[in-house]
Amino acid sequence: MKGYMYILECADGSYYTGSTIDLERRITQHQNGEGANHTKKRLPVKLLYYEEYQRIEEAFYREKQVQGWSRKKKVTLIDGEPNLLPELAIAHRDLK
Repeated sequence: MKGYMYILECADGSYYTGSTIDLERRITQHQNGEGANHTKKRLPVKLLYYEEYQRIEEAFYREKQVQGWSRKKKVTLIDGEPNLLPELAIAHRDLK
């Protein structure tokens, strides 16, 4: 079953990362306050980015990966600059 990983921007400027099998329906749920607690309290939301996968399990895995990223790294992904992602993954404390 196909799946999607997506990033929403909430009214307060925060990001929400999720996964679903039906992107359009899930965005509608978020907009109607039927989504996650994070988005419910920060309406309206706007879809900024999504990736499509052949299986929902892959989308879920990617969701968990992206959730752990810094805001700067998410912005880089949203802006379509994947070549900059490896540099942002470096733990700068380890470079000393």
